[in-house]
Amino acid sequence: MIGVEAAVPFFFASILLGLAPGPDNIFVLTQSSIYGRKAGLFVVFGLCTGLIVHTTAVALGIAAVLQTSAYAFTVLKLAGALYLLWLAWQAFRATSSHLVIKQENRRTLGQLYRRGIFMNVTNPKVSIFFLAFLPQFVDPEKGSVALQIVLLGGLFIVATLLVFGSISFVAGSLGERMGQSQRAQKILNRIAGTVFLLLAARLASVER
Repeated sequence: MIGVEAAVPFFFASILLGLAPGPDNIFVLTQSSIYGRKAGLFVVFGLCTGLIVHTTAVALGIAAVLQTSAYAFTVLKLAGALYLLWLAWQAFRATSSHLVIKQENRRTLGQLYRRGIFMNVTNPKVSIFFLAFLPQFVDPEKGSVALQIVLLGGLFIVATLLVFGSISFVAGSLGERMGQSQRAQKILNRIAGTVFLLLAARLASVER
């Protein structure tokens, strides 16, 4: 088990990391602005599900493979970059009618949830970050290292839910107001497409 002396600073560090501008919170910001608060929350849930995958990978030592294997790292990052390019293409070709929030259904929310998962899982930097960050708060004398990693990953996910959920609420509220204007919807779509292109370029260029 992890002690309070490790859990508290880890949690606050996780909050600060969530607030720092990065691909995931920018992704939440754009998706919430376009599709609304509820949809944004489903993206956040998807990202947090991806964090469960990364936490498990660190606990099992799989993340070390990404750190040592150039091939595995490259394949994963290129898959993520291609996915972001596909999202950019969708955003640029969409019309304002595709953005009407009232037309959302469960399938759309499910797609956004899966979008969040894929966005997070295909970023190998997250696993490597976890591999470097989580063990700093682990004390082998306090029991199973793997269990402590899992608990720390859970705390990180809670912090992410709080921060990204807040971003989703604020951006979604603003987006819903702008959603009454077709011109504003078109602008949001173009912004989202540009963001996806930039994120794809950033992911494709990262090194181990």
